[in-house]
Amino acid sequence: MAPPPADEGGAGTGGRCGGGARWVLVGLALGQFVSLLITSTGFASSELARRGVNAPTSQSLLNYILLALVYGSVLLYRRQPLTIKWYYYLILGIIDVEANYIVVKSYQYTSLTSVMLLDCWSIPCVIVLTWIFLKTKYGLRKFFGVGVCVAGLILVVFSDVHASDRAKGPNPLKGDLLVILGSMLYACSNVTEEYVIKKSNRVELMAMLGLFGAIVGGIQISILERKELHSVTWNAGAVLPFLGFAVAMFLFYSTVPTVLKICGATMLNLSLLTSDMWAVLIRIFAYHEKVDWIYFVAFACTAAGIIIYSYKDSKEAEETAQVAGASYEQGKEGDEEAGAHNSGEGSGSSVHSKEVPSAAGTSRRLLG
Repeated sequence: MAPPPADEGGAGTGGRCGGGARWVLVGLALGQFVSLLITSTGFASSELARRGVNAPTSQSLLNYILLALVYGSVLLYRRQPLTIKWYYYLILGIIDVEANYIVVKSYQYTSLTSVMLLDCWSIPCVIVLTWIFLKTKYGLRKFFGVGVCVAGLILVVFSDVHASDRAKGPNPLKGDLLVILGSMLYACSNVTEEYVIKKSNRVELMAMLGLFGAIVGGIQISILERKELHSVTWNAGAVLPFLGFAVAMFLFYSTVPTVLKICGATMLNLSLLTSDMWAVLIRIFAYHEKVDWIYFVAFACTAAGIIIYSYKDSKEAEETAQVAGASYEQGKEGDEEAGAHNSGEGSGSSVHSKEVPSAAGTSRRLLG
């Protein structure tokens, strides 16, 4: 199934190219929106760290509550039984909460720029996990690109440890290692989401992730962060970054599946690279800090590596546009069928849910 033609006369090659260009523009716009969201979460976490607020799980709790309330309400309205066993969502919730906890914790030790760059470590981790567990095939060019990307990450750590500018944090090596660990957990979360969403739908995934994320987060807060929350002076300087982080995270969680479904993980990863440069601009203009020149070399290596592994020739690019269009149309069909199922319950009719290709599944097809 091809994406919608650019116009009524777009049935030929020109129509396909026009449709592909339109998907690219939509992907660029949404990708930059997501990039700004992830930069906003980093800025909020950095601000809280600068004010001495050390409550990583509490920062993420409101996001999970919003996911549970918004998407859970839709799920209850549809009155559909769960398509995935609850304990899969529990495992996913634990992984996601701990990933957010570790990455947010890293802001206490290293710089905003380092966290944004080292987050790219999740990309090679996803590749390895999908290769081992989902049998995804990757060519040598993909692995070479990953190697260049990893070289950029090594430069970030080297810069933080050896540079004379100590504004990067009290313990940059510890912070960098925490980011790398958190990125590995993010990769596990993404691969688990790929498995879940292939058998379920986006609304159920977000609702159950929000529910179990809130439960796990609440338990962890009661154990680890009670004293920290009592010691925080809840003025505007502390409340606003908390709220900003939660809203940005909620929008990020809600938008990423759509971005992946429309244009795939390749465009998303390339778009998220700009968040690193947004972070550099924040550090220069908002914090008035000097940025070591190695950061720019590291960013160039990371960008070059991801471009290498995501490069497509013209034929592959056309296939990508077709897959994006197909995924978008099937996603709409899934929503329509969910509505039909809900409206048909009164008459005793039953509509079997059609398996909708997952966001991560789309990326798996594009990357392979």
